[in-house]
Formats: sequence, C-alpha cells, structure tokens
Amino acid sequence: MSEENTEKNKETVKTLLEENRVFNPSEEFKKNANIQDESIYEEAVNDREAFWAKHAEGVEWYQKWNKVLEWNVPSAKWFVGGKLNASYNCLDRHVKAGKGGKTAILWEGEEGEKRTLTYDDVYKAVNKLANAIKSTGVAKGDRVAIYMPMIPEAAYAMLACARIGAVHTVVFGGFSSDSLKDRIDDAQAKLLITADGGSRRGKVIHLKEIADAAVAECPTIEHVLVVKHASNEVSMQDGRDIWYHDAVEAAEEYCEPEQMDAEDILYILYTSGTTGKPKGIIHTTGGYMTSVTATTKWVFDLKENDIFWCTADVGWVTGHSYIVYGPMSNAATQVMFEGTPDYPERNRFWKIIEDYKVSILYTAPTAIRAFMKWGTEWPEGCDLSSLRLLGTVGEPINPEAWIWYHEVIGKEKCPIIDTWWQTETGSIMISPIPGITTTKPGSATKPLPGIDATVLTAEGKAVTEGGGYLSIKNPWPSMLRGIWGDEQRYKDTYWSKWEGSYFPGDGARIDPDGCFWLLGRVDDVMLVAGHNIGTMEVESALVDHSSVAEAAVVGIKDDVKGTAIAAFVILKEGHEPGKELEDTLKKHVANKIGAIARPSKIIFTAELPKTRSGKIMRRLLRDIGEGRALGDVTTLADANIVESLKAKYDDEA
Repeated sequence: MSEENTEKNKETVKTLLEENRVFNPSEEFKKNANIQDESIYEEAVNDREAFWAKHAEGVEWYQKWNKVLEWNVPSAKWFVGGKLNASYNCLDRHVKAGKGGKTAILWEGEEGEKRTLTYDDVYKAVNKLANAIKSTGVAKGDRVAIYMPMIPEAAYAMLACARIGAVHTVVFGGFSSDSLKDRIDDAQAKLLITADGGSRRGKVIHLKEIADAAVAECPTIEHVLVVKHASNEVSMQDGRDIWYHDAVEAAEEYCEPEQMDAEDILYILYTSGTTGKPKGIIHTTGGYMTSVTATTKWVFDLKENDIFWCTADVGWVTGHSYIVYGPMSNAATQVMFEGTPDYPERNRFWKIIEDYKVSILYTAPTAIRAFMKWGTEWPEGCDLSSLRLLGTVGEPINPEAWIWYHEVIGKEKCPIIDTWWQTETGSIMISPIPGITTTKPGSATKPLPGIDATVLTAEGKAVTEGGGYLSIKNPWPSMLRGIWGDEQRYKDTYWSKWEGSYFPGDGARIDPDGCFWLLGRVDDVMLVAGHNIGTMEVESALVDHSSVAEAAVVGIKDDVKGTAIAAFVILKEGHEPGKELEDTLKKHVANKIGAIARPSKIIFTAELPKTRSGKIMRRLLRDIGEGRALGDVTTLADANIVESLKAKYDDEA
C-alpha cells in the first residue's frame, strides 16, 4: 500500500510474511478437470443471479422457483417459490437413476470394524428411520438434536430429519452434557438421537450417560432414540428412551419426502460466541443444496470413480457440507472413519488411504502439523499413490505445512486446495479450482465464481494490495439466514461493521496477483508498537524452523510496547527445549518477517488448548499469558492442557 493509504488506515492489518513459490496444475490434471478454463468466473461476474440459477439445476426440484433472489440487507431469499427435498437429492434421485448399487459409505471403526453401504442401503435405512422419527411425534418444523459418534447412523439421522422436514441440530459427540443441554434448550428440540457410546483411542465414550445428564434439564425432549454401537451398559428410561434398532425394525419401509420451500430451514448448527452463549446458525434448503452440490464438483474435481475422504466430524459444518449433503448430492463414494490419526499407530490415516484407495483427501492444517511432528516414516510406509487431490480446511495453513503436504503426502503430483469458509457461509467461499488455478503455499487464492469477496480497511475502503479485513459484498445461496431466536445478534455480529457487507471476522491480505491470504480472526491481531500483526504470520515463521511442529502466538500486555508477543511452541520429536533454542527461534522470526514480530517470550509445550474441531483457543492462551482467570473451556479437547500450560507459564515468567 502507498504511504498515504497506510497513514489513513492505521487499523489495517500489517502483513510481513513473504511467500513467492507457485505451483501450476499438471497438463494431465488440467486435461481431465471438471473446470478447464476461467470463463466460469466471467459468467458469474456478468450475471450473478443467472449464474446461480444455472447451477441450481444441479439439484432436483419438485417445483422451480419464480425468482432467483430477494435481497433486503441483511435478509436474503434464494430461489423464491421453489420446492425440493435435501434427502431426495442425496438418495432417491440416485436410486432412480440406477445408481443404487454404487457404494455410498465405506465406514471403518477405531478397532478396524468395516461396513460397506450402497446408496440402496442408505436409502432404505433413511426411509425407515424417517418413519421411526415420525412415530415419536416429530413433524415438519420440529427440532431434533443429534449427538452421535462418527457412524453411518449419524448421517442417516440428518437425512431422515431432512426427509420429513424436521430441523436437525447436530451436537459434536465430544461435547459435555452442559454444552449439549444449552444447544437442546436454545433449539427447543423435541427428540434426541444418540448412541450408547463411541470409541476414542481404545476407550468408550459414554454418550448415553452424558446425554442423560443433559436431558434431565431439558423439558422439551420427549423421546431419546439410542443406537446400540459400543455395547456398553446404559440406563433406559421407560416411556422416554427407545432403542434405535427396535424403532427402525417396526417402521414402514418408505417415507414420502416432504416438499420443502427453498427457504425452509434445513438445519441449525451452533458455533461459539464471544458472549459465551453459542450462536445457532440457520441454513435453509434450496440455496444451501445448490452451493454445496456445485462446490463439491468445482473444488474437489469430483469424478464418478473417486474415493473421497473428508476427515471432519459430522458435528461440524465441514461434516454437514462435505460428508453428508455435498458429496451425497453428487452420488460420491466416501470414507467415514470413527477414530483418531494416531490409534493404534501414527500411520492410521495413511493405512486407510492405502486400504480404500482414497483419491481425494480433505483434512485440517492442525492434523498436517501433527503428522509433520511425527516424521515422514509413517506416510512413507504406506502406498499413497491413489491420491490425486489434497485439500485443507478449518484455518489458514502455514506455507511449510503446505509444502510438507505437497511433497510427503502428494508426492508433488496432487494439486492442493486450501479452502476458506465458515459455519456461517455454509459452503466453500475462497479456494483454488484445481484444474485452472496457480496455487501458492499458504494462500486460499481467489474467491470462487459467484462469491464477491474483497478486503476492506476499517473505514470500508477497498484494499487492492495489502492487508485489511475480509468482507463479502453480495449475497450467496448458502449464506446463513440468521441466528436462531436472535435477529438483532445476527445483524450486530455480521452486518454492522460496514453498510451492506458481510463481515466474517477474519483478516486477509491481497497480493499483487489478486490472491487472498487469510490471516486468521481479527480478534487475534496484535497491536505491537503501533503495528497490527496477524498471529498466523508469526506462527508460520516459527513453524518454518526445522525444530518446530506447531506454534500458537498471542499478544500480551507490555508496559513499553503496549502489546508483546508470546509464543507457545510444540517441538518436533528429537528436539529438546532450552534457552539456546528459544533464542534461535526468536532470531529466526526476526530474520523471517522483521524485528517487530520477534516474540518476547517462547514457551515450549507438549500440547495446545484446542477446540474439538482442532482450532487453537488463543483466547485462553492470552488469559494464561496475562495471568487472568480462565474463561469457558467447554469446547476444549483436553481442558487439563490449559492448567498445565498456565502452570508452565507461571514457572517460566
């Protein structure tokens, strides 16, 4: 940016990290890609509504819409007057097209259990479950909570709810009873679908017991359907609790899909809020199904014979959009896994890819950094030659993790699609299209066709090159339609920063080629000696050092600078912490991105506090760094990590 522009916009995020490596798709990949030229972008720019109407034809409708878009900021209605059913689009239309015998789900359990399910199998299971749900008194518009392990029945439950027009709200199976209770209460759910237990690293997670504690304080729950999965002993309450298998066995084999208006709610999914009260994000049917169906084809270059594996949990939006609704709307064959990457050994992911001949892998940067920490011997011991496309989701990926993924997992032949999107956006928003995009390690590259993303200053002026705040200027089909029960919070949270623009809460920069580099949550931007510095850039500089597997950076109060940088660092195996290495890493950051970003303190640790989706909870690290009382830890994968980190910081301060 010019000096004048910089001076005018002091709040603009300063970007320091330079990354100049570029990677083009191979000629062979381009030749066979679903999208082979850039005219798709021009088509969307020329007439955005006509563009989305064309791609809505990728979904089957009972009744076509009479208007593509009604837009009254911040309220959008897409495909007005159209009628469809999400479950029908994921199942019935494939069965009717003669694809019932195609494998839909290749499920593997933690201890190696296997199930192969065709579209016919899933169709029959969902129809029977839909009737079983109706028999409990649930009707169109009622809310159903789903609290399940990563088993096919979780997907069945979502599709069965969609079939009868019930609104599902999936709660991740690692959440506490309090978190489950809060979400059930907010949604006023009538039915809970859960399991006796789930598996994690050889131990049974007692889901029914946790569910019982939650439901005891949820007066709206009338019945609980329980899947027998782990076969652990559970308590069943007469009149309320019903075994899933009994209910399904007694149900009729066919359930007529409900004809849903395009703007009828498909699901509510809760995401964390800064106030401590989770936000119930609302997604409707027509626009959401249009976007996830289209983006699955564009971004993953999905083909008829692909074996697709998204490693997310169905409890997160990634699982909703790119395990259930997007892939199944496209009749994909996919892997579904209940387990962790390091159980029983650290080659579990790579063995699954080898065994099922996975061709598309979509996973999180936090997982990739863990794999880096463990070393290359694990993936090198497996045959990964079936892979043809790699993807990342959940947070910005640092360049060195990107390169490791490219070289060690992709063998330098697989395009990498680094995707940016949110629970709120419903589908992927910024991403390479693998057949046409030149990729850059650490960059999500450009907004997808039909997505009007830009970078703005705090005052709302467009940034053509440099850092600022990510904004979406025009509506898109899969956008959230509000926050359940709180319209004002929806407006205040997403639409109040600039008039008529959606603010996702992330910082970003645009490079001279027009590529977007996501800088993480603006809440995580540090004002150091008058400069706004994104945590992601300092973390990337640290992980660039050969000894570092993962890093989390926060700003803490400093009498001189206002804010100082504290870094929590996980070392790769074979490296030992110490003062010498601490000094080396500080110098490395200064050399890599400038002295202004040099950490004041580096704390070596074995683990970091993360949400169960793998995102680092920097808010808690700031609390630790500044000695404040700890905030809410209900979404931590291991709350004990926080206390151990706090003790370690106190010792080293």
